Amino acid sequence: MTKVKPKNTYGYTPEQYSKFKNFAWKMLLSFGITYLFFYNGRQNINLVMKQMAAELGSTEAALGIVSGALFWCYAFGQLINGRLGAYFGYKKFMMFGVLASAAINTIISFQHSIPVIAVLWGLNGYFQSMVWANGIGVLNKWWPKDKRGFASGLTTAFSGAAQVVTYLTIYLCLDMNPEWGWRAAFRYPMIPMVLILIGFWLFFHTCPEDVGLPAFKEESNDDSAPSAELEGKGYFYPYKVLLTQPKVILLCFIAAIAGVGRYGLLTWIPTYFSDSLNLSIKSSIFSSILLPIGHACAMFLFPFLTDKVFKGKREPILIIASIVTVCGMITFPFIRTQALASTMLFVVGVSGMVTGVIWAIAGDIGGRAYSSALVGILDWAVYMGAAVQAFAFGFVKDHFGWTAVFITIGSLYIIMLILVIIVKSLKDKSIK
Repeated sequence: MTKVKPKNTYGYTPEQYSKFKNFAWKMLLSFGITYLFFYNGRQNINLVMKQMAAELGSTEAALGIVSGALFWCYAFGQLINGRLGAYFGYKKFMMFGVLASAAINTIISFQHSIPVIAVLWGLNGYFQSMVWANGIGVLNKWWPKDKRGFASGLTTAFSGAAQVVTYLTIYLCLDMNPEWGWRAAFRYPMIPMVLILIGFWLFFHTCPEDVGLPAFKEESNDDSAPSAELEGKGYFYPYKVLLTQPKVILLCFIAAIAGVGRYGLLTWIPTYFSDSLNLSIKSSIFSSILLPIGHACAMFLFPFLTDKVFKGKREPILIIASIVTVCGMITFPFIRTQALASTMLFVVGVSGMVTGVIWAIAGDIGGRAYSSALVGILDWAVYMGAAVQAFAFGFVKDHFGWTAVFITIGSLYIIMLILVIIVKSLKDKSIK
């Protein structure tokens, strides 16, 4: 007779475990739903870039540099905000970031100067960086290692779905107030972004101790560097520990390539459909929406594969995703019909969205104590890649054409494939 393995309750009594699960879900969903509307203050500029260039007498390449200002400031903001959230309180720190971003977007909607918009957009990037790393760090305090792939994947699915929400919101805004032009994209979308904070305030709790529970216990007990010991080491200690790990350095390069691929497509695909397939702005938004839909679907698929099929091994998914993305990028520039291009966009939207897997790796390596700092480091790398593509692809498009843009992305995913194979060969251990 086969002995049934007892259910792991992570050191809790049955009553405590029931309460723990309940609040873990509340934390995840309140963070995810808040993030569902957060991209309204970040991705909106990509969808009205052509209109902005026409009204302000600029070029799309110049506005690509403006778009890049957000990525640069977001990247370096992530590098420090993953630690600052712990100092000032995760919840209040994250809420301030949402409110400040909404305010900056509204101010931008009244501007007429490209340099002023660039400065404000960069400031918006810093405020936007206050949320993600801290949210993932809190998530790792609520979701044990054997469920972390699912939790981080579902959370990242919300960020993919957030892009869909932004596309639909901007589409509706252009219909509601056509006389406002591109400015509508910086006004109406801020309303749901702010209102959703009510639910966030009510249901988001930063750790089990906040609701009268002890911290959960892992079976292997290798996921929790002592918090008291960490606090005594000073602000920069986690960076010293993490950045001396070869695996972390390689993951930074992988994350940067993921940033180039994801945001390169999100930034330029609407313009590509307008230029190459002669679609209107609204039609290009409708076709482009399949890209973030693919991103969202990836985060439902990849967690299942990493947790259930590959038993917590994250690298095989990165290898498969890299190969599919390379094939898609090589094929994409030769497609000339809207329907087929939109379908391929969905495919590379799925395969290119590997950041959810990267956040799970951050939790595996950094544990509960270091994960917010490590997510901040890796998200810094993602947005360094995003910042580079914002101006680099504008230059490549203007001088070499759209085909060169897609071939460049495909080539970078070949490099990612090589790096993932190297990472897979390194010993996987939790940092203490």
